[in-house]
Amino acid sequence: MSLTIHEQSEQLKAVAAERLPAEVLEVFDRSIAEFLDQGIPTDSIKAGDVLEPFTLPDPTGRPVSLDEIVESGPAVIVFYRGGWCPYCNLALRTYQQELLPQLGDFGARLVAISPQSPDQSLSTVEKAALEFTVLSDPGSRVADLLGIAFEQADDVLAAQRELGLDLTKVNAEGAVRLPRPTVLIVDQDRTVRFVDVQPDYTARTEVADIIAALTDVPT
Repeated sequence: MSLTIHEQSEQLKAVAAERLPAEVLEVFDRSIAEFLDQGIPTDSIKAGDVLEPFTLPDPTGRPVSLDEIVESGPAVIVFYRGGWCPYCNLALRTYQQELLPQLGDFGARLVAISPQSPDQSLSTVEKAALEFTVLSDPGSRVADLLGIAFEQADDVLAAQRELGLDLTKVNAEGAVRLPRPTVLIVDQDRTVRFVDVQPDYTARTEVADIIAALTDVPT
């Protein structure tokens, strides 16, 4: 039996605890604790809400609209931080291997969205051999409209730079605003049928929970 995303994430955290500098780990752990204390924003997207139309570029720069995404059935929309995030990569690979093969039973489409530039999104697609749609959300503007975007603290940005990550160089428009890890299921009327927002950036929505939610989406 394959490991759950939670189990894989716990393994990643154990490896990080051994490899990352103690002062960097302290910054990241404090950041997670603060986000957990804040919880899910009260103004974030909720089941029953209707998404406003949006259009975002794919890795080739081609514009893809929400209407196109849900044209033939419901969509599972995943907001992730970026291909530089090991927890995001873990989740995307798991969705590729375990979720995508089941979506045909629901006539559903899988889409992943991050604030990365299209070039960086292309790199993410190629490295993970992803076979689903990946889009760029410049400045996390769509994520912001959904109430799931946030600003990272200066000490977190500094710790990331210490590890060789400069978000201004990988994100579209040089923005550092990020989305909280979030999964939405949206029907053909753009109505949100399922929402899972994770305050902890190491946590992700399990495949079993997504499949269970899809079974409740009217067809």
